[in-house]
Amino acid sequence: MDAIVQQIGALVFSAVVGESAQPSILDQVGGLLKGAVPTSLLFLVLVVAYQLLVHKPLSAALARRKELTEGAMDDARKAVAEAEAKTAEYAEKLRLARTEAYKVREQRSKQWNAERDATLDEARKSAHKRVGQAMVELDSEAAAARKTIEASSAELAAQAVLAVMPAAAGGAR
Repeated sequence: MDAIVQQIGALVFSAVVGESAQPSILDQVGGLLKGAVPTSLLFLVLVVAYQLLVHKPLSAALARRKELTEGAMDDARKAVAEAEAKTAEYAEKLRLARTEAYKVREQRSKQWNAERDATLDEARKSAHKRVGQAMVELDSEAAAARKTIEASSAELAAQAVLAVMPAAAGGAR
């Protein structure tokens, strides 16, 4: 390749300027191109080595890291969703438990009120019965007192007449 570049450079240069002792620009360009070939090959080897040794492993590591990160994020989202579902479930259970407790409390309150009303009714009936018995006893005592008073009224009247009337009339004076 060097020989071809030199020949082309020499032909073009000799046609344009003529032969001179100084190397032509084409000869200089050809020499530069000849010196650039190993550098170009070395650059290509470095690019291939970079691809194989650095870029592919780095890309694979970044892809794996992204996959793990997204997987962890998905797991975290699932965990949050599960936690929210459990929270909603617990809130519903708590609401149902409160409702049940309220119903039990209401039922107990009604039962206690019914028991209190029954006790009060029984106490009223007992009091009415006692009052009735007391009235009967009072009436019987009053009747007995009336009989006693009626029985003793004739005697008291006689004593009063004797006390007020003169002795001639059969009184005590």
